[in-house]
Amino acid sequence: MSEVRQVSLEQLLSLSGAPLAEALSSLLETPGLYVFSDILELPNVRELESGPHAPVYQLLNLFAYGTYSDYKENAATLPELTPAQKNKLRHLSIISLAANLKCLPYSLLLQQLELRNVRELEDLLIEAVYSDTIQGKLDQRNQQVEVDCSVGRDLGRAELPHIAQTLQEWCSGCEAVLCGIEEQVTRANQYRESQLKVKVQVETEVSNLQKTLKASSSSSSAGPAPAGAATNQDPDQPTGEPRDPASSQEPRQPGKKSSKVKG
Repeated sequence: MSEVRQVSLEQLLSLSGAPLAEALSSLLETPGLYVFSDILELPNVRELESGPHAPVYQLLNLFAYGTYSDYKENAATLPELTPAQKNKLRHLSIISLAANLKCLPYSLLLQQLELRNVRELEDLLIEAVYSDTIQGKLDQRNQQVEVDCSVGRDLGRAELPHIAQTLQEWCSGCEAVLCGIEEQVTRANQYRESQLKVKVQVETEVSNLQKTLKASSSSSSAGPAPAGAATNQDPDQPTGEPRDPASSQEPRQPGKKSSKVKG
C-alpha cells in the first residue's frame, strides 16, 4: 500500500457524513490509485450506502468495478464527474478492456470511452502508458493499441465463478501436462533398460568371440612342424647311411712312385 493511500485511509477513518463524501470525491482523483475495494469495506464508508450521500458511495463502487460506459448508463443517479475523475475512469475502462483483449481497436475504444476523434484517444493512451496504467505500443497503421500488461483492478463478486473456472481449467491443464511428462519418463526408462540389455548382450558375444579366437590361435601354434622343415638333409644326397668322404679315396703310400708302363 503506497504512502498516499495510507494517509488517505487514516483521514477517512476519522470522517463521516458530508466531509467523508467530499473526501471520497477527492480520493477518486488521486493519481496512481486504481483499487478501491478496501475503502468500500470501511465501516464509516459503508454507512453512506443508505444515507443522503448514497450517490457518492455508488460512484466509488463504480470506480472499483465499473467502466465509463456504466457511468453513462447511470449518469442521472450519479454525481457529475470532474475532468480528473473522468480521465481516471477512462483509464480504468481501458484496463478492463485489456483484460479480455490484447489488441484494442481504436473503433472500440472510441465507442466505449465516448471520445470525439483519434487524436484525443491517442493522447489518453499515451497518458495511460506514461502513468504505468498500461504497457504497450500504439499501432497507428492498423488503428489499434497492443497491450502487453496493465495494472490490476478490484474483482467483483460476479467475477469470482469465472475466475474459479479459469483456475480449474488451468489446474486440469497442469495435470494433463504432468501425466504426459510421466509417460515420457516411463518410455525413456524402458528404452534405456532395453538398450542396456542389448549392450550387455553385445559385450558378452564379443567376449565369447575373443575367447574363441584366442583358443584357436593357441592350438595352431602348439601343433607338429610341417614336413621338410624338420631335417637339413641335402636333397641331392641319396638316402641311407652317410658315406665318409675320407674313405672314398685310398690313401697314398709315401715314398713310392708310380711306375710307368711302357708299351
